[in-house]
Amino acid sequence: MKKSIFVLALSMSILTMHAQNDRTALEGTRPGDNWSIELKAGAVTPLTHSSFLKNARPAFGFGIGKQLTPIFGLGIQGMGYVNTSASKTAFDASEVSLLGKVNLMNLFGGYMGEPRVFEIETLTGIGWLHYYQNGPGDTNSWSTRLGLNLNFNLGEEKAWTFGIKPAIVYDMQGDFSKTKSRFNANNATFELTAGLTYHFICSNGSHHFTTVKPYDPVEVGELNDAVNRLRSQLSDKDMQLSNAVQQANNLQKELADCRTQAANIETVVKTNRIPESIITFRQGKSVVDASQLPNVERVAIYMKKHPEAKVVIKGYASPEGNLAFNEKLVKKYKINDTRITAEGQGIGDMFSEPDWNRVSICTIEEGK
Repeated sequence: MKKSIFVLALSMSILTMHAQNDRTALEGTRPGDNWSIELKAGAVTPLTHSSFLKNARPAFGFGIGKQLTPIFGLGIQGMGYVNTSASKTAFDASEVSLLGKVNLMNLFGGYMGEPRVFEIETLTGIGWLHYYQNGPGDTNSWSTRLGLNLNFNLGEEKAWTFGIKPAIVYDMQGDFSKTKSRFNANNATFELTAGLTYHFICSNGSHHFTTVKPYDPVEVGELNDAVNRLRSQLSDKDMQLSNAVQQANNLQKELADCRTQAANIETVVKTNRIPESIITFRQGKSVVDASQLPNVERVAIYMKKHPEAKVVIKGYASPEGNLAFNEKLVKKYKINDTRITAEGQGIGDMFSEPDWNRVSICTIEEGK
């Protein structure tokens, strides 16, 4: 008994140190992480003086487990055995034990961030062994369990484990008073069971431990510097963006002001003004003075450029003036006289000054 207690204490101390060393490199180490439940069934037979297949009897079990690290785990399980004695009770014996497990694959090969498809665990435990008898004759003892778990982790998330579990269970009390031996094969049974285990989801979102990169102060300092630089750049960009937005708002306002202003439209009407000349005469004269020749030339030049045009001459106060103007156009400027119409208008009264009414008015008529 002292030997088994020493082995269990040593295992617990190693377990604790390993958990402390790996805590910074693992996720899923909270108290509520890495819990599992297990159902198993199989057969049990005496370890000595019997044939396994001939003397096998049913065995059933239920367990709850907690994985402390990828290597070490704890569990508690209850087992029930049928027809292992001459008792007429439903169960002939039961065992409730506290278990410690060591994952050999992770112990020697290291943890890869998730369980392997196939793993081997060693199992040790101590428990309370109870024998059921007809009437008041039940007896109690204590047990030691030594075994292996051959585990197959199923699925992509490794949430389920199917295991084949051979084990030897010693009745530590047995006939100790006679043999003085705790680990007596004559007081032991051999179990072979198969079990299905479900692993509950952890705080890291997985059903098992996951690895994380250990904290590196130098790298964290460099990352902080990079973050500060990015923040400074972001602040500059925010200022540039604010200026650009302000400029865009100003342009938008100017555009709105332009749209709301009434457009000043200058309409230019181009007309074809037909020239009209007024030629004045001296009192008692019917000839055109030299000062009036530019007015005559203007009419003549227009008629040369526009052969289809005709001129109507309306003379006032003296009809001879009209004839003199007619002769000027015909002789000097070679204007066909058929294009000239002279009309005497008698004494003119268009103007208040009498001398101003002694005129000839030349009006151009466009050809049709």
